[in-house]
Amino acid sequence: MKSNNKVMNMKEAVSTFVHDGDCIALGGFVTNRKPYAAVREIIRQGIKDLYLEGGPAGGDVDMLIGAGCVKVYFNSYFANSGFTEVCRRARHAIEQGTILWEDYSLDVQTLLYHAAALGLPYIAVKNMLGSNMIDKWGIAAEVWEKDPKLASRKLMVTSNPFNPDEQVCLLPTPKIDTAIIHVQRASAGGICRIYGNTFVDVDIAMGATNCIVTCEELVSEDVLRKEPWLNQLPELVPDAIVHAPYGAHPAQCTNHYDYDGQFLKMYDQASRTDEEFIKYLTEWIYGTEDNDAYLEKLGVSRLFNLRVKPGYGYVPL
Repeated sequence: MKSNNKVMNMKEAVSTFVHDGDCIALGGFVTNRKPYAAVREIIRQGIKDLYLEGGPAGGDVDMLIGAGCVKVYFNSYFANSGFTEVCRRARHAIEQGTILWEDYSLDVQTLLYHAAALGLPYIAVKNMLGSNMIDKWGIAAEVWEKDPKLASRKLMVTSNPFNPDEQVCLLPTPKIDTAIIHVQRASAGGICRIYGNTFVDVDIAMGATNCIVTCEELVSEDVLRKEPWLNQLPELVPDAIVHAPYGAHPAQCTNHYDYDGQFLKMYDQASRTDEEFIKYLTEWIYGTEDNDAYLEKLGVSRLFNLRVKPGYGYVPL
C-alpha cells in the first residue's frame, strides 16, 4: 500500500477516528449531502458521550441523539425540512434533559467553524446581540466552567477595544476532534471535490484534528488534478477516505441522487415514539452490517429511481 493511500472501510475509519467523548462535526445541510453512512456506523459501534457540532442538521443528528450517542449538542438548526419541522428524538432528549444543549444563531455557528479553520481561539461578532441567546444559556455556567471539553463559558459581551462605545460578543471556537463529510469525488490520497454548495464542510474539515471523508466515487488522483480549481480539499486534510456510494441517503447528493422523500416520511413516523424508533434502529441500522447491506435492503430499483436527471440536478416529477 502506498504511504499516501488513506482508503479505509467504514468500520475501520470510525473505530480509528471517533471515540467515546469526542467532539465531532458533521457536514452537509439538513437534507443535502449528509454523511448518513458514517452516522449509521457510529451508532452500530455504540460510541457514546459525543460532543456534537451539527451545524445545519437533520435526521443525522436526530438519529445519533435518539440512539444515545450524544452527551452535548451545539445547535443552530435541525429538521428534516418538509417532513419534520423539529427532529423528534432530539427534541425529546432536550425536553427530558438526557442531553445538554446549547443554541446559537445559524450565521454565528457558521462563523465559528470558519474561525476554527483559521486556527483562531475566538471570534467577535454582533449577530446575537439583542437576542436572548446572550442571556439564556442551555448549558449552565458552572458546567461550562468545569467540563474540560468545553470552554470556560459560552460567550462574553464586551466593548470593542478599537471603539469602546461599540459592544461585541466574543465566542470561543469549537475544538473539533473529528469532522465527517460526504463528497462526490475523492482520490485515495485525499484530494476531494464537492459539486454544488459546500456548506460548512471545508471549514469543519480544516478546523478539525482529524477528518473522515466518505465519497460517492473513488477516482484517480490524475482525474482530479486535471481541473484543480474544482477541488476543495488537498491531500493533507483528510485522514480517512471511505468509498460509500449513496452514503448520504436518505439526503440528496448533487449530480448523483435526489433525497428519498418516502424514506424521510417513514423516519418521521418511526421517530415519534421510543418503541417505533427502536424498531427503526433494529431494522435499518443494527440489522444492516454495513453500507452495502443497507443499500441491498433499499433495493436497486429504489436507488435507481433516485438518480438525478442530467442537467436538472434532481428527479423531475
